[in-house]
Amino acid sequence: MYYNETIRQMYDIGIGSLPIVFLISIFIGAVTAVQFYYQMDGTLIPPYYIGYIVRDMTIIELAPTITCLVLAGKVGSNMAAELGGMRQKEHIDAMEIMGVNTSSYLVMPKIVAAILVIPLLVCVAALVSIIGAYLAAVPTGLFSTADYIKGIRSFFVPYNVFMMFVKAIVFAYILTGVSCYQGYYVKGGSIELGEASTRAVVYSDILILLADYIIAVVLTA
Repeated sequence: MYYNETIRQMYDIGIGSLPIVFLISIFIGAVTAVQFYYQMDGTLIPPYYIGYIVRDMTIIELAPTITCLVLAGKVGSNMAAELGGMRQKEHIDAMEIMGVNTSSYLVMPKIVAAILVIPLLVCVAALVSIIGAYLAAVPTGLFSTADYIKGIRSFFVPYNVFMMFVKAIVFAYILTGVSCYQGYYVKGGSIELGEASTRAVVYSDILILLADYIIAVVLTA
């Protein structure tokens, strides 16, 4: 029962979020490449540094943070609304009367699924973002394919990928835990449910940005 629910949540979070992750990531990479080319144009910095900067900016910061901020709005509000609706319709109360541990059955599969799937979405976001930077810069003649590939392969530090996964896992737990809490303990009617969904997104985003700063300080100290 728990396995089936976890798989369902993994499908909803992962496959359901792929289109928005693809769309955001490709434009993040494109804008990053164009903006850095504009900033570095006319300087003595070699053009291949743009690929290096895009890669590290995407892996360390943009892919995990922006992806999870967006998922907090899409996945988090959905979880809060789902649990809040069950609370208002007394489905949760009925399950508790039947002896079901509702917090375990309804919340835990969501958290486990998010921790497993969201890091994969972040990996996809990083890859698509790097491809987006290539598509925005090379065909338009900002710099050559050789320069971009040289930049992508230069000064690679595997520790940055570790930082990306740490951020993805922590952010996944935050956005899922906060959203489930807001939905599980909602009281009142439809207005309160809407407010709970809004609080889930706002609190998740604030905590993700705070955690982003703390992780950056701890892991780069």
